[in-house]
Amino acid sequence: MGVVGFDLDMTLVDSADGIVTSVQYVLTQYGIDADGDDIRSTIGLPLDHVFPRWLPDEPYDVLLAAYRAHYREHGIPLTLPMPGAREAIEAVRAHGDRVLVVTAKYGAVAGLALEAAGLDADDIVGDLFAEAKGEALRQHRAWAYVGDHPGDVRAARHAGVHAIAVATGPTSSAELSETSPDAVLMDLHGLPDVLVSLRGTSLTD
Repeated sequence: MGVVGFDLDMTLVDSADGIVTSVQYVLTQYGIDADGDDIRSTIGLPLDHVFPRWLPDEPYDVLLAAYRAHYREHGIPLTLPMPGAREAIEAVRAHGDRVLVVTAKYGAVAGLALEAAGLDADDIVGDLFAEAKGEALRQHRAWAYVGDHPGDVRAARHAGVHAIAVATGPTSSAELSETSPDAVLMDLHGLPDVLVSLRGTSLTD
């Protein structure tokens, strides 16, 4: 049995509205009216990369606690499955592989977001970004990783596994192509065929 890894936000689930709403809520507590599109462009980054853009002098742990409290109540209910997400998960399991989610999102919250979107994973590892995700992929013996951010491609390369990019987040397909993944998809509908083509191949094939 193999393992296929997935990023979460904007890869398996459309969490944009919930994230934007909760970040805006925290910022307004400090008198900052941030543009929603500006916040949306940061989705996929850890929050310790996001809040300092607007509140560099405020204690991050305080901001994070306020965000998580708001997101659990108001953000998670806005979560939807990304197009093709259910079919992608079904395709992975149809080949006898396990579904691993490796995300920058806090692990317990990641599980709630998956549940809200009507999805599930066999294992969830949270609080990781870019190359740090690669360590989790290695530990779980994944053979491929699917994500929407250049950091996800770096994660796959760090782990020595196939990198599959989906242009469903803030990063365009052209920008993702520049990171040299094994494949770039417009959404997850094409993932089952890509997994079939890559299954059993090495990065040097």
